Amino acid sequence: MSNVLGEKIRKLRKDKGFTLDKLAELTESSKSYIWELENKNPPRPSAEKLSKIAEQLDTTLEFLLDEGEQVSEEDAADAHFYRQYRKMDPDTKEKVRRMLKLLE
Repeated sequence: MSNVLGEKIRKLRKDKGFTLDKLAELTESSKSYIWELENKNPPRPSAEKLSKIAEQLDTTLEFLLDEGEQVSEEDAADAHFYRQYRKMDPDTKEKVRRMLKLLE
């Protein structure tokens, strides 16, 4: 039986070049907790920890928890970026908008 959540976490972690130790450190978790999420079936994540993991992996909870692949990795990354953007102060938002204009 497949552990979709664990597979997604492992892939995104490796894509970012994070070790189990590094992701654990960034999410205030233990290495064994991250390992269990990636390898145990079924995983038993806490909402708080999973939220921190999604944040560090530049994705969303929706993507990590979606087993039907209705949320693509790219859409999740875009949604994560937009959520970060919405938290920025107005001056920083303006700078981001100007930078994007330069890329057009």
